[in-house]
Amino acid sequence: MSAINELLASIEAAPEGPKTTAVFDFDGTIIYGYSAFHFLRAQVRRGDLDIKDLLATLQAMTQFGLGSLDFAGLIALTAQFMRGHSKSDYDAFAQEVYDKHIGRLIYPETRRLIDAHRNAGHTIAIISSATRFQVEAAARDLGIEHVYCTELAVENDQFTGDIDGPPCFGIGKVDAAKHLLKKKRAALKNTFFYSDSTDDSDLLMAVGHPVALNPSRALKQQVREEGWASATFDSRGTPTLAQFLRSIAATSSVISAFAAGLPVFALTGSLRQSRNFSYAMFAETASALVGLELDVTGEANLWKKRPAVFIFNHQSKADVIIGAKLIRQDIAGVGKKEIKNLPVIGKVMEWGGVVMIDRKNAASAIAAMKPLVDAMRYEGKSICLAPEGTRSTTRKLGPFKKGAFHLAMQAGAPIVPIVIHNASDIAPKGEFVFRPGKVKVEVLEPIDTTQWRIEDIDQHITEVRRLYLECLGQSEPTQARETPAKSVSTRKPRKAKGAAI
Repeated sequence: MSAINELLASIEAAPEGPKTTAVFDFDGTIIYGYSAFHFLRAQVRRGDLDIKDLLATLQAMTQFGLGSLDFAGLIALTAQFMRGHSKSDYDAFAQEVYDKHIGRLIYPETRRLIDAHRNAGHTIAIISSATRFQVEAAARDLGIEHVYCTELAVENDQFTGDIDGPPCFGIGKVDAAKHLLKKKRAALKNTFFYSDSTDDSDLLMAVGHPVALNPSRALKQQVREEGWASATFDSRGTPTLAQFLRSIAATSSVISAFAAGLPVFALTGSLRQSRNFSYAMFAETASALVGLELDVTGEANLWKKRPAVFIFNHQSKADVIIGAKLIRQDIAGVGKKEIKNLPVIGKVMEWGGVVMIDRKNAASAIAAMKPLVDAMRYEGKSICLAPEGTRSTTRKLGPFKKGAFHLAMQAGAPIVPIVIHNASDIAPKGEFVFRPGKVKVEVLEPIDTTQWRIEDIDQHITEVRRLYLECLGQSEPTQARETPAKSVSTRKPRKAKGAAI
């Protein structure tokens, strides 16, 4: 049994209900690497830290790494650089940093562990030495209600430059866990704690179910001594050379697939048969190179009504492979106009029947729909596009644009929703390399649009989007805010990794 399956089995064996608690460290445990790096970079880029402040921060982090500065001293120094900044502004800034950078660093395996605890009804929390601005957006994305972290003091929506209470580090994490368990009338013996570092040895030693995820060298030694459960994930971080080469081959396979279709065109004179051959070849070749498997529910719905407008939630560049593998034939796609300027690939996509539109020009986009409507009406082709318009770094469903719905109404064609659950595991936004894995897909029943009216289109979009939210198990709850217990430890903290702002 693999390490992740052993961990899932231990969760399944634990008592169900909120009195079993799952606590997760953040940096290195939920995400690959350190959120501090991404926040520092973003702060410098927008001018919140000048060179002098940055150098002072880096010097403090170096001293901290060498053990000559404790965590309380590090966080006190970095908090000073926040003095006078607006908290409300930083709430929005933190979400932006998460959307652009941190969201794609979440380990899919850790997400599976969180989901398993949620399915068992367990209380789930993040306890991190990082600041709330580094952690809270991820907690919202993962549906984690309870967040304990190092808090920055705020007055009148401005940071004072001080820390609000003791840092959530070392024994402070134990205090935070006890605070949560007291609220839930739960016990440490029924608590899982996941961490990657010996910084968290106090809490690892205290709980009944300590788990080392992606453990440091020092923590690996402690795991061997204590006999704790452990797992190391390679789904994020530096790819192997083989993964990099396979990703190049998968990306370029669209060229070879359409080149292979040229003899079919030459022999049959049918551009349609040539394209169908190329789409099928690309789907099989690329998915094999990537190591992509599909777990499809409702596959029969792909063939009930054709032509159709197939719509999908856009998480990853792997969605292109998924769409080709599912729909397979008689497809016309839609792409952003910038694709047309890509060497070779732009021409291949045009040859494949992809219509390029200017997403910023609504009039241009509407005009570009006419050949798609004609292709559906007179050539029997189906259209595949993403109503969100662009990929997201998270799994959260974005707003839907109207183009796909206008297209279906004009062509008198049904809409077939394709719900992609976890394509971001394979290739999150911003990553070139594909990772092997299995993607869960649901194909919903075709939706008849023949009776739709243009004045009701917003309502129809809302109803279809709601289907996606239900399948994805998503909502938009208000995030609860937790405050760590105010107890202060007299123990000297060990080195840690968490703070940036």
